[in-house]
Amino acid sequence: MPLLIGIALVLALLIKTFLVQAFSIPSDSMQNTLQEGDRVLVDKLTPWFGSEPDRGEVVVFHDPGGWLPENPPPSGNAVSRGLQSALSFIGLMPSAQEKDLIKRVIGVGGDTVECNGTGPLKVNGKALVEPYVYPDNTPCTMDKPFKVTVPKDHIWVMGDHRQNSLDSRYHMDQPGNGYVPLDDVVGRAFVKAWPINRWGMLPIPDTFEQPGINAAGAALPATAGLVGALPLVLMRRRRLTRKGAEAAEGSEG
Repeated sequence: MPLLIGIALVLALLIKTFLVQAFSIPSDSMQNTLQEGDRVLVDKLTPWFGSEPDRGEVVVFHDPGGWLPENPPPSGNAVSRGLQSALSFIGLMPSAQEKDLIKRVIGVGGDTVECNGTGPLKVNGKALVEPYVYPDNTPCTMDKPFKVTVPKDHIWVMGDHRQNSLDSRYHMDQPGNGYVPLDDVVGRAFVKAWPINRWGMLPIPDTFEQPGINAAGAALPATAGLVGALPLVLMRRRRLTRKGAEAAEGSEG
């Protein structure tokens, strides 16, 4: 029995470290997609293979600095404190010392994200239709208009409960300018695992699949047009040059 328990604990630790970890939702900032107290499973495996967060994903990330208040003092009960430390070590309970947040990725490196007044929110000039935003909320708030270009290896995140989420908008005056470094991203939350009556997947909304939303893709039509027009320009220039030469020969004759 002790051997089986030891093996189970080792497997749990390996799974938590390299594959999947459970996280508890600490606030209402992602309503109604996630409710306070929900448990989500976070994919920690794909980042090991170079996968980066994409627009529309719900991600867990470490506090980039100054987003969360200081940790509360540890419990005065030594037994309770030790039990929490042990369970958090193997991934069965959130750590009291970890400072993690969960938000939706709106922009990735190179994207221009903007919003004025109450919206709509735009990514690379494309207005987003956001059915996941909390009912009766507007995509943005009047007091936080913004237009930003996300640096390479960073993401711009926002909560689904827009009027109750201290997300990237509210940290633009801090050293990180509201951007989350990819190194701080723990992984993508891909399923609501608990409570059982709220079980469900967390897919990427269709609004992030609309044509032209990619920063590079937005410039593609103009580039393609330029490439297509170049042979015509050269042919016209060659024709004009030939006509000019023929006219010169005629005048000499």
